[in-house]
Amino acid sequence: MGVTCVCQVPVAEGKSVQQTVDMLHKKLEQLGSVKQGSFWVDCETYHATGNSGGQTSKLLYLMHNSETPLSCMALFEGGPYLTADVNFDVLMLKLKSHFQNAKGHKVESRGARYRYCDFLVKVGTVTMSSSARGISVEVEYCACVVPGDCWNLMKEFMQSFLGANVPELPSVFTSKPEGLYAPSDCMDTMSQYLELFSKVRKQVNPGASVR
Repeated sequence: MGVTCVCQVPVAEGKSVQQTVDMLHKKLEQLGSVKQGSFWVDCETYHATGNSGGQTSKLLYLMHNSETPLSCMALFEGGPYLTADVNFDVLMLKLKSHFQNAKGHKVESRGARYRYCDFLVKVGTVTMSSSARGISVEVEYCACVVPGDCWNLMKEFMQSFLGANVPELPSVFTSKPEGLYAPSDCMDTMSQYLELFSKVRKQVNPGASVR
């Protein structure tokens, strides 16, 4: 896995979510990108059933990625994070007396994968409750694992098909003690998807307590 940037792309004016996705596909294909199958990323929210010591309980997010089908990522709100095998889903069922699934808050992104030289691009439709809520774009530069060494190149590539919608450097990289020169990993990618999914939830339910 290389350095990855995940961002939300606004729906084009006068277009639907699907029409905007099709436009992005066309731009990628015009660049010479080759379609290589599909992808999906999902996220379910759990909240603690008990509140110990009067402290506000953290939310727990359980995430899966088609790129790592045998793994399950568990991210507590604000950390810590852990990677486990898929049996972690079964464990959560056994922990239902401690963690309750927030029904109706599952968010997922599904779409096409494209390869362009050393870049892997995934354009996904973000859905919640079976309704399209937005568009995600994930760009991975597979030839490097250090954000500080390749961000300018990634930004230039993204401008070729995102135009003015190119995102800023993901905060997940700048927040590390080593800064931009800490090697990236799969949890950096999932953290960015979690941030994007949280934005989508807030857009759907502005006053919702579950983020």
